[in-house]
Amino acid sequence: MNDWFQAIVLGVVQGLTEFLPVSSTAHILVISKILGWNDPGAAFTAVTQIGTEFAVLIYFRGEIIHILRTLIRWFYSSKVRGTADARLAWAVVWGSVPIAVFGLMFKNFIETEARNLWIVGTTLIVFGVILIIVERFETSARRTTDLTIKNGLIMGFAQALALIPGVSRSGSTISAGILFGLERRAATRYAFLLAIPAVLGSGFLEALSISEGPINWGPTIVATITASIIGFGVIAGLLTYLQRHTFTAFGIYRIAIGSMILASVALGLLSAK
Repeated sequence: MNDWFQAIVLGVVQGLTEFLPVSSTAHILVISKILGWNDPGAAFTAVTQIGTEFAVLIYFRGEIIHILRTLIRWFYSSKVRGTADARLAWAVVWGSVPIAVFGLMFKNFIETEARNLWIVGTTLIVFGVILIIVERFETSARRTTDLTIKNGLIMGFAQALALIPGVSRSGSTISAGILFGLERRAATRYAFLLAIPAVLGSGFLEALSISEGPINWGPTIVATITASIIGFGVIAGLLTYLQRHTFTAFGIYRIAIGSMILASVALGLLSAK
């Protein structure tokens, strides 16, 4: 990343798509190829995602502080154990484990072979279909806002699928939450909270690992700040949108974009790698 304009554009894309179930990584990859730019790389994506997670930290600051206090009190106060707050806190902790484990196990594949437009287009379509199907469960079954540790861990495994470009961290996590009984907005809020340890952890690890590498920190920091500002507005907008709408439109969008990507690669308009 050595171009300031490119950094701003990709920062905007990151901020707009990180919290929507459409895959920010897929959009950054495709837009870079369409505009003739090199793949900014998994490291750039990981670092700029820190910016969007700072937006989550600010937006949910009260809830995050409450979760941390609950975790601390859990160790010395029996009154806290067994409460909904304690279940939510431990669901975030245990739900963060799968993506950490699989991220370390498949780090090389994620940063190389997985960043292929055949894979991206396919996962966009497949998980777009899943998102639409899962929405039928949300409208046809009783919902709850109370998260169990078991369901939190299941959503954690779903989040780990987002290591594959095109899957979407929020999309996979929210779909799992709805499938296992959570109300749509509750699943969305938990998906945002669950992403904090994973994204901040991977982002800072990438930052440390490339601190002596060829990355141009100036444009990357600008992209990160841009993503944070845009991301904050997207969080508020998405939660408001979900008061009256479903994720079906995002599922249709994913299928359309995924189909266009596969067609473009098949016709030689875009390079798969």
